Amino acid sequence: MIILKTKEQIENMKKAGEILAACHREIAKMIRPGITTLEIDAFAEAFMKKNGATPEQKGYNGYPYATCGSVNDVICHGFPNKTPLNEGDIVTIDMVVNLNGWLADSAWSYAVGQVSEQAQKLLDVTKESLYKGIEQAVVGNRIGDISHAIQVYAEAQGFSVVRDFIGHGIGQSMHEEPQVPHYGPPHRGTRLKEGMVITIEPMLNTGTYRCKIDEDGWTARTQDGGLSAQYEHTLAITADGPILLTEQ
Repeated sequence: MIILKTKEQIENMKKAGEILAACHREIAKMIRPGITTLEIDAFAEAFMKKNGATPEQKGYNGYPYATCGSVNDVICHGFPNKTPLNEGDIVTIDMVVNLNGWLADSAWSYAVGQVSEQAQKLLDVTKESLYKGIEQAVVGNRIGDISHAIQVYAEAQGFSVVRDFIGHGIGQSMHEEPQVPHYGPPHRGTRLKEGMVITIEPMLNTGTYRCKIDEDGWTARTQDGGLSAQYEHTLAITADGPILLTEQ
């Protein structure tokens, strides 16, 4: 069941999104060779608490951290750890902020120092593919219009689109209907209505889109060891177009 949100509820989610976006802005300043994803995780959790919010991911189905820290070939759900980031790495930090019971979700990929030309192109194209999807998030369109716009753009640039992990509705629960794939034909799926709040979160790979899961049961990696990047916003569907609730 899709839960439409009132303007007041969307505003509550926007307040959560503002905390999340501010946290990402601070994390962007921290990204450098030598820092660990565990240090970033500790910072993010403290930042949320300082702002009256809590990390929704911590404890979700037993997940032990406030953030996901996914490095290089990790597509998503990477456990923060004590391994220092190296020059040339790319790292995705994904988190969900709970403010007074309302949620906002955003992932962002970062370059660590100077990265390869291929890695930089992956980052640029993945971010642009997110906004290609957002352009289609208007009343009257269908979920497939978002999905198709992302896939067409990403594949034209030489990257593959992850199938196993997709966007979703969000509100007082982290994962609500509808599901929002980042691939597929246009003009299919749920029609977008005013009051829907969804995430769009394309994950693009340099090689195959196929993944494998580590023994921890969470960490998803590219099957061929290629690089992966992800950018994600939470957005509300309104009569005036999409409103980004996690805009940095």
